[in-house]
Amino acid sequence: MKKLLLGDEAIAQGAIDAGLSGVYAYPGTPSTEITEYIQESPLAKERGIHSRWSTNEKTAMEAALGMSYMGKRALVCMKHVGLNVCADPFVNSAMTGTNGGIIVLVADDPSMHSSQDEQDSRFYGKFAMIPTFEPSSQQEAYNMMAEAYELSERMKLPVLMRVTTRMAHSRAVVEIADNARPQNEMNYNSVAANWVLLPANARRRNDEVTAQQGELEQMAAESKYNQYVDGPNHKLGIVASGIAYNYLMECFPNGCDYPVLKISQYPLPKKLVRQLADATNELLIIEEGQPFIEDMVRGVIPFGKNVKGRLTGELPRTGELNPDFVKRALGLPEATNYEKCNDVVARPPMLCQGCGHRDVYTALNEVLREYDNPRVFGDIGCYTLGFLPPYKAIHSCVDMGASITMAKGAADAGQWPSVAIIGDSTFTHSGMTGLLDAINENADITVIISDNLTTAMTGGQDSAGTNKFEAICRGLGMSDEHLKVVVPLPKNMPEITQILRDEINYHGTSVIIPRRECMQTLQRHLKQKKAKENKA
Repeated sequence: MKKLLLGDEAIAQGAIDAGLSGVYAYPGTPSTEITEYIQESPLAKERGIHSRWSTNEKTAMEAALGMSYMGKRALVCMKHVGLNVCADPFVNSAMTGTNGGIIVLVADDPSMHSSQDEQDSRFYGKFAMIPTFEPSSQQEAYNMMAEAYELSERMKLPVLMRVTTRMAHSRAVVEIADNARPQNEMNYNSVAANWVLLPANARRRNDEVTAQQGELEQMAAESKYNQYVDGPNHKLGIVASGIAYNYLMECFPNGCDYPVLKISQYPLPKKLVRQLADATNELLIIEEGQPFIEDMVRGVIPFGKNVKGRLTGELPRTGELNPDFVKRALGLPEATNYEKCNDVVARPPMLCQGCGHRDVYTALNEVLREYDNPRVFGDIGCYTLGFLPPYKAIHSCVDMGASITMAKGAADAGQWPSVAIIGDSTFTHSGMTGLLDAINENADITVIISDNLTTAMTGGQDSAGTNKFEAICRGLGMSDEHLKVVVPLPKNMPEITQILRDEINYHGTSVIIPRRECMQTLQRHLKQKKAKENKA
C-alpha cells in the first residue's frame, strides 16, 4: 500500500506497524504531528495504543521506560530542546537498558524556525552511547522504525532517531506494510539489577554498554542505511548524512561524479570513512546541523588529509542546508533565483485578534508605567510575542518554565517590581517547581499564569493542568488571599489593572490567573458543537 505522508507521519505509521504499544510526548514543533497522527489513527485506536500527551518530556521518557520494563514497545517524541528536559532519564536509559524496545524520536530545528537554538541531538546519542538513526527520506524513516525496535530489543538499548525540520514537514509517497506486527506480550523479563541504578549495578552496566560500542559500530558499517558508492572522480570524497544526502543527490540527478559515503546510522562507521579517505584526495562533509561528523572524521583519517565542510566555510556554519549551498561547496552552477519582490511587505508574527494575551499585556503595560524600571520575565508560548510591538512587554524568554525562577532570582538581587508571565501548559511542564521555590521563600514577585485552556502555540493540544491551576497553586502553598482569577476582556480592564497593582504592591509571592479560551480552539469547539447539533 502507498500513502502520501509527512516525515513525521511516516515515523508514526512505521511505529504502529512495528508493534507500538504507547507513544509519550510533549508537543513541540517540528515533532508534534507524530503523536497527533497516532491519536487519529484508526488502527492505533483499535489496538488501544496509548497516545495521550505527557506533562513534559521527562515524564514522557520515564513513562516509556515503564512500558519497556513490562516488555512492550514505546515511542518518545520531542523537539531538540525537549531532549534537554529529559536528559536525566535519557542518559540513564542506556544504563537500565530495555526489555521492550524504545525509540526516542527527536526533531531538530536548524535555522530555528520555532526554537531557541540549533542544537544537534546526535551529540546526545554519542554521549549516552546509544545507537542513532538519521533517515534521509520518508521511506527510510518508515522502514527504520521496525529495524530500530529490533535493534533496541536485540542490544537491550534504547535507540535515538534524529530528524530535522525539512524531513519532518515534507511529504513523499511511502510504501507501507500490508499487515502490522502484533504488539509484544507483557512479560516480567526485566532484570532488577539492571534497572536499579545503585552504584554497584551502574558501574557494571557502564562497562557492559561501553563494551557494546564496537559491535554497534560494526553493525553501522554493515547497515544498508550506510552506503559507500564509488564515483569516477577521486579528487574528492563526500560524506553526506540524513536529509543532506538528498540535497547532494539533487545536485547530481544522473549519479554523483565523486565517491560518496551516505551515513544514516551511528556510531560513525570508521571503517567506511577510512575507505573513502584512502581512495580520495580530500573530503567534503555535508550534514544538517552542527559539524558532528566533520569533527569525528578529523580524528579517524590520516593526519594532513584535507577535510572541508561547515568548519572550514565551504558550507554555512549555521542554519539549514539546501541544494544551492551544496552546489556552491562543489563549485557547481547554482539555480537561477527570482528577483526579490519589493511589493510584498514583511508580516511579523502577532497575537491573534481577540486573544486574551492581548488584554493581559494591555493591562500589565498600563500598570507598570507607574513604576521605575519594572522587569517582566517571559516564557515559551504564544505570549512570547508580547516582546514585539505594540506591546514590548517582556524582557526575557530563555527556556520552558524560566520565567518564575528568573523573576525570583531578580527579586533576590533586589529588583522590584519583578513579574513573571507563563502560559498554562508551560506552567505544568516546568513552572510549578519554580513557584514552589518562590512560595517557600515568599519571594517578592508577581506571577501571571495566562491560561487560554490549551497548548496553543503547537496547535491546540490538551493542556495537562486545565481547570486545576488554583488547586495546584494552593497545593504548593499559595494562600487564597493572593491567588486571583480574572477574565481578560476589555470590559474588565479596571478590575484587572487594580488586581495587578495590588499584588505588585504586596511584597511577597502572588499569583494572578487570567483565564479565557484561545480564539483558535474556541472556534474549533464551536464548529464541532454545531456539527453535532446538525447531526442530531
